[in-house]
Amino acid sequence: MFLNKIKLFFLISICLIFFFLTYNDVKSEEVKIISGIGKVTDGDTIIIEGKKIRFFGIDAPEKNQQCKKAWLTISFISFSKDYPCGQISTDKLKKKINNKLLICKWTNKDRYKRYIAECFKNKTNLNAWMVRNGYAVAYRKYSKKFVSEEIFAKKEKLGLWSGTFMMPWDFRKNN
Repeated sequence: MFLNKIKLFFLISICLIFFFLTYNDVKSEEVKIISGIGKVTDGDTIIIEGKKIRFFGIDAPEKNQQCKKAWLTISFISFSKDYPCGQISTDKLKKKINNKLLICKWTNKDRYKRYIAECFKNKTNLNAWMVRNGYAVAYRKYSKKFVSEEIFAKKEKLGLWSGTFMMPWDFRKNN
């Protein structure tokens, strides 16, 4: 009987240890809302009421980033020219938002204290819209959610995909 109590104690102890070691911050990933008129910083960052919001799962060219696109093609020779793809990405987001009410759903912050969120204008997911139109790419390092939108933009040669460009994360690393 005494031996059975010891075995039971060890079994419960092992179960508790296992539970606490595998407990991965079970607090709910509560979705929080930030809403208001968004001020565009660049193609994947906005500010609402002083809160800096980085679009979840996408990466847009940096504001000063240049890309290339075909300018003139004669038979097998093609000439390309630089264009300000980072500024275009920023401008397209500004135009899409058009000083309207946005609702951003966030669950966490990044190391720069920015809110990581999916933002909506009415029912349009702005993160998905930016990628689907080729003004940003899916940020696969953090999420695969917008890969299908990127595949669509690439297939249709929209935005960035109409020419050649350096991935935004590589541009930041090199500049």
